[in-house]
Amino acid sequence: MNEYRIKGLSCSGCALRMEEEIQQLEHGEDAKLSYNSGILTLNPLVSMTDVKKILRSDHAYIEKSSETNTGHDHSDHDHSHSEGNMKMLTLLITSGVIYVAALWLDGVLDKQTVILLYVFATIISGYTTFFRGLKNLFKLKFNIDTLMTIALVGAVSIGEWKEATLVAILFGLNELLEGYGMEKARRSMETLLQVAPKEALKVENGQEIIVPISSLQVGDFVKIKPGEKIPSDGIVSQGKSSVNEAAITGESLPIEKESGEIVYGGSINNEGLLLVRINKAYEDSSLAKILHLVQEAQETKTPTELFINKFAKYYTPLIMLVAALVMLIPPLLFQGDWMTWLYQGLSVLIVGCPCALILSSPIAIVSGITRNARNGVLVKGGVFLEQLGKIDSLAFDKTGTLTKGEPHVAQLEVYDEERFFVVAGAIERSSSHPLAKAIMKEMDSRNIVVSEPDEIQTITGRGIKAKVNGQMYWLGNEKSMAHIIIPDSIQTRVEQLKEEGLTLVLVADEEEVLGMFGIADEIREESRSVIESLHKLGIKRTIMLTGDHQKTAEKVASAVGVSEFYGNLLPEGKVKRIKELSVNHHVAMIGDGINDAPALASAQLGIAMGKGTDSAIETADIVLMQDHLGKLPEAVSVAKKVNRIIRFNIIVSLGLKVIALLLTIPGWLTLWIAILSDMGATIFVTLVSLTILIERKKHMDSQ
Repeated sequence: MNEYRIKGLSCSGCALRMEEEIQQLEHGEDAKLSYNSGILTLNPLVSMTDVKKILRSDHAYIEKSSETNTGHDHSDHDHSHSEGNMKMLTLLITSGVIYVAALWLDGVLDKQTVILLYVFATIISGYTTFFRGLKNLFKLKFNIDTLMTIALVGAVSIGEWKEATLVAILFGLNELLEGYGMEKARRSMETLLQVAPKEALKVENGQEIIVPISSLQVGDFVKIKPGEKIPSDGIVSQGKSSVNEAAITGESLPIEKESGEIVYGGSINNEGLLLVRINKAYEDSSLAKILHLVQEAQETKTPTELFINKFAKYYTPLIMLVAALVMLIPPLLFQGDWMTWLYQGLSVLIVGCPCALILSSPIAIVSGITRNARNGVLVKGGVFLEQLGKIDSLAFDKTGTLTKGEPHVAQLEVYDEERFFVVAGAIERSSSHPLAKAIMKEMDSRNIVVSEPDEIQTITGRGIKAKVNGQMYWLGNEKSMAHIIIPDSIQTRVEQLKEEGLTLVLVADEEEVLGMFGIADEIREESRSVIESLHKLGIKRTIMLTGDHQKTAEKVASAVGVSEFYGNLLPEGKVKRIKELSVNHHVAMIGDGINDAPALASAQLGIAMGKGTDSAIETADIVLMQDHLGKLPEAVSVAKKVNRIIRFNIIVSLGLKVIALLLTIPGWLTLWIAILSDMGATIFVTLVSLTILIERKKHMDSQ
């Protein structure tokens, strides 16, 4: 399937109509035209001449060089779009000038000449709407264009030339502003999608060759100069530099990279020269997956959007019926003036245009997805964004989510300071065990100089026995201290620390305990402030689920401030808890995207964190691309704002129509009021939706 960028789409209804027409072409049954993203997906066998003809019927067109691929240059987007806008704007200004001239010359020139001016102005600004509407009328398709065409014909037929021209001009202006609003949201998304570099400097047999990034293979070496983008995921082979990973994580602070460390495609190399070995072809890289998922996210319809589209399908014929009743009932039953009520009925048709209602959701959804993606929060569809705004309960996995998933020394008991650290460091220096790494990290923080042990022996399941400086020492849990009698005071302290959920590593010589390390999973610095922020945002319940001991769970829960916690849970236990919570609450589950897959799948909304890991991207509905929770409250806040704005837009768009329709009762509704109320509502909901893209700079304690 080929993809083309389409410019000039005037409304979602028109996009749907053109999609249906393209699907009727030979080989066109699988064609998709998205109003939200402005992308046409097409079988390469479809006649492009016929496709362009259908697009031209709505003043839409395929952007030059728009068949999308990885290395496509987007530099002409704004230019081509501005040309289309300028053409339409020029026609509207010309039409407006002629309209004002006709008003001014009314009474100066003869009536026929003035009418000709009105007709000319109407044709310039409204001919496309008229022809589209006429075609739909013959096909018995009732949409916005059909309503406006009937209103134009009706106004002309009763001699309301002035109003007919104004209707045509204001409807054209309405379409222009509506298209601009959606294009603004699309452009914001396109800017996000342009982070992928187009070319790479490949190093092969000592030669440097510029190649398209789509040609890079696993094992290729690429050179990245200062200021250049990294073309795909890889490992630093040579060099040292700081890298801006904002394209992946939304974090603007640079991260130091050196030989052996992973880098992500789309990241920017700041100052050093890096030689990177590619370990993923571009299409398999984190960045490519993110961009693909963000594009796909625009295509999904939320329940609200589906309802609005279904409602609009029946709403337009209903408005036509109401307009017919307004035209007929007063003259037939109450001796009303036919011309007066025909005029009122035409006004009802214009008021009935569902432009604002149809636009109330898609611009807000695209803006919300874009805003979160800028911050490194990948929402896989509008439906998930809507759900995120509705959640009232959030369940957290403990390890790797609220905690860092790596042990650290949380408590120290030292009885022989002179030997304790030196002996522990000598024994653990060569070990790769996670507890040993935690102990060595503590040694480094204290600047302890450690030496090699004279000899070392691992005792399976118990610990390590080693000779340091000619003397024998033991390191391990209390079971490995069987060769000595532990005093009651130390044994009491051992039990206390174990009750606190700590894992103990004791150090002893042949006669006594020198000290012990109390080791725990380190709590993330931002966890408490994130939980507090979520509670302020209206998340009523925060629940921690963990397989750890209940005492450990209690300690972590108290430290981070969650409202509930459950320990000793196997994966199926987490699933059971999630299902229980989901009975009366909107529940989201957040985990690392690997061990928590069953619970993530069971929740109404699965949120994974994982700094670009494949499993995180593929498992959940929403992905935090950072390695922390700091962006979660803002993502929830954006989602809630999107839902608020959609509800507000629906109320405004329907409310203004109800008020305008009520004016028909005393006969006060005019074509002027009708078109201004419709255009005003459309402009208003568009501008309100675009406010989602505005980011306020604020200090985040969790950063």
